[in-house]
Amino acid sequence: MKKLLIPVLLIMALALAACGTNAGNGNPSGGQANEGSGGAANGSAGGGAASGVIVVYESENGPVEVPADPQRVIVLSSFAGNVMQLGVNLVGVDSWSKMNPRFDDKLKDVAEVSDESLETIIELEPDLIIGLSSIKNVDKLKDIAPTVTFTYGKVDYLTQHIEIGKLLNKEQEARAWVDDFKQRAQQAGEDIKAKLGEDMTISVIESWDKQLYVYGDNWGRGTEILYQEMKLGMPQAVKDSALKAGWHALSLEMLPDFAGDYMVISKLNGGDNSFQETDTYKNIPAVQNGRVIEVNGNEFYFNDPLTLELQLETFKQALLGE
Repeated sequence: MKKLLIPVLLIMALALAACGTNAGNGNPSGGQANEGSGGAANGSAGGGAASGVIVVYESENGPVEVPADPQRVIVLSSFAGNVMQLGVNLVGVDSWSKMNPRFDDKLKDVAEVSDESLETIIELEPDLIIGLSSIKNVDKLKDIAPTVTFTYGKVDYLTQHIEIGKLLNKEQEARAWVDDFKQRAQQAGEDIKAKLGEDMTISVIESWDKQLYVYGDNWGRGTEILYQEMKLGMPQAVKDSALKAGWHALSLEMLPDFAGDYMVISKLNGGDNSFQETDTYKNIPAVQNGRVIEVNGNEFYFNDPLTLELQLETFKQALLGE
């Protein structure tokens, strides 16, 4: 995740990775993958699920034999929502996925694991393990079950979902969702610009450990939808400082320069949001005009399909009143 290993990802990939992530996916996280393709092969891989059939997935590290119909998947970084959207059973997920309130019902009986909880992972008897390339103990994990890792940012966030579809032998389902999502998100962007103006700008801000961050167009928290699909405007200061790196740390005094006509404030559980009580914040035009969209950062963190659906509906409601 580039230089994403700042506070939160240091927790995620030094325990998530996702963004988390960090995203997947550190504080700036979210998770992407690399392109590959799977070809069917007969065999009886340990996790070959009920059919005993395996496929060869062309991962970024070379071909990996994986079950054609995985039944017990462990996700160690930010991709839980991708797997769930494709209807594949999870038996273990990373801590950030477990504390995502949007995933509570789906993951209530799923174990929380990390790249260091090897004994627990063995007990869960996975037939496939998925993680970011930054996870530890990859060689040991491979001894437990086929393990596939992805490097954050190697492909865009929607191609990432297609890659996971290929890995899970559900490429067709993944592509169908991507095509539908793109159409809906792009239409929403056109509607928003028609209503609020072609030149409207929006910025995404988050506070973590008493530090403010602003995000570019590929760091979760809704940034992919706002900038890549809706093609809404990004304040110039954000373009200059955060677009390439993905995120930028800033002081409270600098915040007005990074504020768009609209602001998305991502509020993490336990985060320090006292900056919102300052005169500097209250005097920002977007704040004075009631153009602030506050979101639950723990729900908004990643860019998997389940999270993207929430983000899209949130933005349509806030900016279009739908």
